[in-house]
Amino acid sequence: MDSNIALVGPGDRQLEGQLRARGLSVVTWSERDLATRRTAPPPDFVMVDVRDEAQIPAAVDVFRHHHPSVPVMLLMSSLDPALILAAMRSGVKECLQYPVADEELDAAFSRIVAARDTGAAGEVFAFLGAKGGVGTTTAAVNVATELARLHRGSVLLVDLHLAYGDAAVYLGTEAKFSVADALENIRRLDAAYLKGLCVKTKAGVDLLASPERGIAVVVDTSRIRTLIDVVAHSYRYVVLDVCRTDPAVLDSLDPATKILVIANQELATVRGASRMAATLNQRYGKDRVVVAVSRYDPNAGIGQSDIERVVGSKIRHLLPSDYRVAVEALNTGRPLAISNETRLAGAFKTLARELAGLSSETYSTAGGRSIFGRLTGRS
Repeated sequence: MDSNIALVGPGDRQLEGQLRARGLSVVTWSERDLATRRTAPPPDFVMVDVRDEAQIPAAVDVFRHHHPSVPVMLLMSSLDPALILAAMRSGVKECLQYPVADEELDAAFSRIVAARDTGAAGEVFAFLGAKGGVGTTTAAVNVATELARLHRGSVLLVDLHLAYGDAAVYLGTEAKFSVADALENIRRLDAAYLKGLCVKTKAGVDLLASPERGIAVVVDTSRIRTLIDVVAHSYRYVVLDVCRTDPAVLDSLDPATKILVIANQELATVRGASRMAATLNQRYGKDRVVVAVSRYDPNAGIGQSDIERVVGSKIRHLLPSDYRVAVEALNTGRPLAISNETRLAGAFKTLARELAGLSSETYSTAGGRSIFGRLTGRS
């Protein structure tokens, strides 16, 4: 490997031997060294021993601030989900459990090098429903289809329902492999392995489908985050169809460029969208969270302005109600965005183009009469 690594902590001869066996020059640092050694050149890698720590040392954030391009790895006594989540938030690339098997160490370095070689990550758009049945998968499939029309071969749709997702049905395809295979083999996952798990669809979208069986491993935030990182470095655009009830998935959306909460004009759904948007705003930042309204009816009791007041942000995307054509598209496995013939297809195209940063007229419909008092509980 002909590189150097700073090993932060008390030191461990066995681990140092494993690192040197991989061509790495090892230098031992204290946490103080990690926080104060800001001058160039930095090491190629940093491994921080946190086996005796209950939290991520502040020195990691200090080092990452001054050297954001240097991969940081953590050595842990156990893969505690809370500590892993904190590590990911700090920009840590890999979390390894001590003692580290040689193959695990090799896989970790391979993932880091592969991510570095592929350059910047692509854009990731996460779709989740404020409630079940609001048309989230329809929106995700059609946005992915339009993006694939604009950039064929560069778009992946990931069905992040860890059981019984429907994206494959919407795209008229059957998948031999699924998200389960990716998560169960996360240490082997790279761009080449990923390609073997995905199915190419007639709509031009590559699909990593939802499994039709249970997953054999514990699915934690670190596995899903690693999956999203790999797919983002393998495709220009990634669309995630997200399960809204899975905390591990919801805690893994840091790489997302935009997070779209899909709501409709039902009272309970609007309230749910408000709560969900508030939680996501706090976790990921308000500039990354967008609320879109599906099956929009300008004559409904809950209008656009009502929804905006409740969710606390402007609604830029109103996807019109067209039940007949939506069901026909589902039954034929042919996404609406393939055609230009309906207002609903046009709305999906507008949404996709705006997410991709392309100029387009935004679909808009006037709001209906206000019942803001019912939505907020005020008289």
